[in-house]
Amino acid sequence: QVQVVESGGGLVQAGGSLRLSCAASGSTASINAVHWYRQAPGKQREWVATISSGGDTNVADSVKGRFTISRDIAKNTVYLQMNSLKLEDTADYYCKAQYRLLFTSDWGQGTQVTVSS
Repeated sequence: QVQVVESGGGLVQAGGSLRLSCAASGSTASINAVHWYRQAPGKQREWVATISSGGDTNVADSVKGRFTISRDIAKNTVYLQMNSLKLEDTADYYCKAQYRLLFTSDWGQGTQVTVSS
């Protein structure tokens, strides 16, 4: 199994930056991809970004050019660098690991990002 823990959220002014971390533990060698999602108040959870075990990345159109997903293999950690933050980026951010192709880690408690004007 793989477990993930998110961290790095906080309160930031519009236009600012934050870097979120997703630390994986357990059978990390079996991870195929790590995904970031977010859920804004009153809205459904939406996909934000993905990084594959091969290092390929993809981000949602809504954050393209502002958010970057990366990883530190030695630390078993995936990062979400968020720049030029907007009010609409306010949400709880969650990561999820896909492993052994068919399995995904449980949802963690997430990390809260609040963007103020």
